[in-house]
Amino acid sequence: SGMHSKVLNQSATISNVTFVRPAKFYISGFTNIPHVTYFYIFLCFVYIMTVVGNVLLLSVIFLVKTLHTPKYMIVFNLALTDLCGSTALIPKVLDTFLFDNRYIVYEACLSCMFFVLYFGSVQSWTLVTMAYDRFIAICFPLRYHSIVTKPAIAAMLLFVWVVMLSLISCLVGLLDRLSFCGSLVIQSFYCDHGPTYRLACNDTSLNYTMANVVFIIIICCPPLLIALTYVCIAIALSRIASHKERVKALKTCTSHLILVAISYLPLLGTNIAVLTSSLHPNARIINSTLTHTIPALLNPIIYSLKTEEVLNSIRKICKNSRLTKIASSIS
Repeated sequence: SGMHSKVLNQSATISNVTFVRPAKFYISGFTNIPHVTYFYIFLCFVYIMTVVGNVLLLSVIFLVKTLHTPKYMIVFNLALTDLCGSTALIPKVLDTFLFDNRYIVYEACLSCMFFVLYFGSVQSWTLVTMAYDRFIAICFPLRYHSIVTKPAIAAMLLFVWVVMLSLISCLVGLLDRLSFCGSLVIQSFYCDHGPTYRLACNDTSLNYTMANVVFIIIICCPPLLIALTYVCIAIALSRIASHKERVKALKTCTSHLILVAISYLPLLGTNIAVLTSSLHPNARIINSTLTHTIPALLNPIIYSLKTEEVLNSIRKICKNSRLTKIASSIS
């Protein structure tokens, strides 16, 4: 019986002190979709185009002095977060599934989660800053240049980066106190916060609360604030007498409105679908992969094509380089 009690004691101490931090998680991703490789090839293409588009936009804004305005500081910030956000997510997803590296080291999982959420949240609030810029431009046109200054926008953007840094660090940091003694299979296509913390076997109420706080701050507040600014813009526009002026003012908002629609509608749609009905895991994964990746691809395209300034600047750069070539060939 001495031996028996010794074994019991051992198991008791084990169960008391079992705090299990796994070495690795397993990312389940898609379950038997036919021809899923095409989807990854498509993602790969999306990523290459995202990098090309955003690097182009960043370079044009950086090189052309006339684009060094508060508005383009915000566009620059958006392109930067798009580039970083896509880079944090897509290569990892392709590595996981195309090359079948489904096991991900614990620390790598948390850091991947951190960067995807961090850049996503900064992107979200950058769209709010853009709405603010349009709001002042249309509602207080005479005071626009004294309110929307480079230092003011720089301060706003810096504030967004710092606040989101602390918020997401807190969210991801709280996972570190969780013990994973059960399944280590993450039911998603990357180290997503929800599917990861739900695997824990100790108390996750704090994580749940924090997830809701972050959800409200990143996904609910920005579109609401943007909608509010557009209500004010609509009221201001309705007071403008001539139809021509109205259209002209509205035209300066179209690219922003398209970006907002692309960024939030799929997100809100997916989340509402998850809450109201049981969305098939595969459908959810494809939907959220596209939601995470397509806006970053389209932002630079919309901004370059919708704005005369950027197009003219690109033309100017091409013209100058052609002239330099001609000059060098002559000399």
